[in-house]
Amino acid sequence: MTLQHRTVQPKILYYGTPVVLLSTCNEDGTTNISPISSSWALGSCLVLGLGCGGKGLENLKRYPECVINLPDPSLWRHVERLALLTGKTPVPSSKKELGFRYEKDKFSAAKLTPCESEKVRPARIAECPLQIEASVQDIRIPENHPWFAVVETETRRVHAREAYILGDHYIDPNQWRPLIYNFRHYFSLGEELGKTARAET
Repeated sequence: MTLQHRTVQPKILYYGTPVVLLSTCNEDGTTNISPISSSWALGSCLVLGLGCGGKGLENLKRYPECVINLPDPSLWRHVERLALLTGKTPVPSSKKELGFRYEKDKFSAAKLTPCESEKVRPARIAECPLQIEASVQDIRIPENHPWFAVVETETRRVHAREAYILGDHYIDPNQWRPLIYNFRHYFSLGEELGKTARAET
C-alpha cells in the first residue's frame, strides 16, 4: 500500500499538546492566569512558550516564579472562558483586533478557585489535578521569532490529586488524562496502547 502525502502550509501547528493554565504574580500581588499550549518537560526542567504581548510574560520578568496548572478534560469550558481575556490594560492593539478584553479577576471569570502555593507567590488552581510550582531560570526571545518567548523553569513542588498518585513517586497514567489542545480543538486521551521499555509502573 502506498501512503500518499501532500505538501501543506497549515495556518497553525498546535499538533496536540497539554493545556497549561499558567499562574503568575501581578504587580499588586494578585494572580493572573494565562492559558497556554506550548510546554515540555525534561526531568525537573519545564519549558514554556509564551506570547510576548501578554501579561504572563510581563509578570514573569518582574516576579520569576509561577504555577504550571494542568487541567483535565472536564475543565475545557473553564479554559475557554479565559481564551479572549487579558490581564493587560490597556488591551494591546494586536489583541484588541482579535476581540480580547481586559479582566482583572480571571479566577472569577473562569469559575476557578485559587489556593495558596507553598514555594511561590502565585496561587494554584484548586480544580486542576496537577499543579507544579516553579521558578524561572531563563527567558529567551528567539531572534527569528520575536513575538514569543521561551521560558525555562525549574520545578520546586508538585501537587497531585490523591486519586492520581501511584506509590510515593509516580503519577498513575491510567488515571491521569490531560486536556489536549489539538489544532485549536480540545481533546482527551484515548485508551492505553502500550508502554515504553523504560516505564517503571
